[in-house]
Amino acid sequence: MHHHDADLDCVGLLCPLPVLRARKRLLALAPGTVLRVRASDAMAAVDLPHFCAQAGHDYLGAAPCGGATAHFLRRGPDRALDM
Repeated sequence: MHHHDADLDCVGLLCPLPVLRARKRLLALAPGTVLRVRASDAMAAVDLPHFCAQAGHDYLGAAPCGGATAHFLRRGPDRALDM
């Protein structure tokens, strides 16, 4: 399992809610911080990496986590236009 600095529980939420909540949480974190997003919706495995690529964050991978999947996102550097 990856090291993480912050946690976000999105179990039971359908996309796009995990992405929207991850975006809001990442914006509140310092660049370089790793956020673990626990999600049960299979679409999160598609949507979270796509969101990271578009917004300048790093998608570090995923791992099973107690009936859900933990996705690890590293906050990218501050940008003038963050999605």
